[in-house]
Amino acid sequence: MHAQSPIIRRQSRQIHVGQVPVGGDAPISVQSMTNTNTLDVAATVAQIQRLEAAGADIVRVSVPDMDAAEAFGQIKRQVAVPLVADIHFDYKIALRVAELGVDCLRINPGNIGREDRVRAVVSAARDNGIPIRIGVNAGSLEKDLQKKYGEPTPAALVESAMRHIDHLDRLDFQEYKVSVKASDVFMAVAAYRDLAGRIEQPLHLGITEAGGLRSGTVKSSIGLGLLLMDGIGDTIRVSLAADPVEEIKVGYDMLKSLRLRAKGINFIACPSCSRQNFDVIGTMNALEERLEDIMTPLDVSVIGCVVNGPGEAKESDIGLTGGSPANLVYIDGKPASKLRNDNLVDELEALIRTKVREKEAAEKDTIARG
Repeated sequence: MHAQSPIIRRQSRQIHVGQVPVGGDAPISVQSMTNTNTLDVAATVAQIQRLEAAGADIVRVSVPDMDAAEAFGQIKRQVAVPLVADIHFDYKIALRVAELGVDCLRINPGNIGREDRVRAVVSAARDNGIPIRIGVNAGSLEKDLQKKYGEPTPAALVESAMRHIDHLDRLDFQEYKVSVKASDVFMAVAAYRDLAGRIEQPLHLGITEAGGLRSGTVKSSIGLGLLLMDGIGDTIRVSLAADPVEEIKVGYDMLKSLRLRAKGINFIACPSCSRQNFDVIGTMNALEERLEDIMTPLDVSVIGCVVNGPGEAKESDIGLTGGSPANLVYIDGKPASKLRNDNLVDELEALIRTKVREKEAAEKDTIARG
């Protein structure tokens, strides 16, 4: 529907998490984290598969002890999406999951312990082609930084990150990404902006512990939106106290709104008013639920009356404009058919799925001819 995003992204070094490129000219990847007990292999695998079906590019799994590390190995063998192991304190866990095929290690070099332990983890990562994510969080800053700054601040977050980065630089290890997360939007945004000018490595964006589904979505959209508009960010995680699948949905919707990523249907819908000629809200709720499986980019406008309906429809792949006695459907910007309110959702869904199949076939043909 729209031209290319006007956002000029920060140039960063590219790393790979499994087969997923992060940084450089790669699309901004969307990730989430499991909230099942890692020892429950079946439940964790099932949740990862749900996340993958929703479009997750990367999934993180907490690995708090050696038993969880062994479970992680079983989980890894049963899923296709790249997995990041979230590890704190015990460097031996990192060494074990490196043997078991982890795609990325999320650590804080500062809490791994002595230099020889950090060196062992970095050696394992280097030998196995595994990148590292340095994850700094306002809620778990080092004690000396807490004392120095008195409270979490953007400067404290960045100093912590640079301290960890120095660990890796001394070992000549450059395959890493960094996050400086806070639950406060202003703090997180300021820290990321500062860090973005200091290093060339990709940045993992997130507003940590953002809140529930509604409040967390709003807070994350504001914080990450400000950074993404600046061109900052190579992979994102929307942290919600909700089903992790919702994190993936919100993340993609965020990127779609900024024209940074196209996946699935981009709905344009009016909030409805007394002019509507069909139940806009009910229609939208039904379509969103029914069409969650579609990953092919498509613009669909659903407008309840003729005030803005034709204009939006002419810019969409498929557009529905409310009318009386029947609603008008546009396909590729041109009037195509009329639909009455009886079976409106069923018929519109069928038109959308037909359009998706046509678009997919055209793309395959273009690839074949290329």
